[in-house]
Amino acid sequence: MLRIEIKEGENIERALKRYKRKHRNVKVMQNLRDKQYFRKPSVVNRRQIQKASYIQGLRDAENI
Repeated sequence: MLRIEIKEGENIERALKRYKRKHRNVKVMQNLRDKQYFRKPSVVNRRQIQKASYIQGLRDAENI
């Protein structure tokens, strides 16, 4: 469970923004969506390899 300590005199909007940032960083919703359907381990591994390949290609293009 996420806890956000509100400092004295802090705006509630700012505290809400901190909560949303922490929630996004913990990846709660992403994990729930990933667990919604079963994916074979081979499919998951293939997706990770494709993603790594794509990112590496972007980095290589940036360095050239």
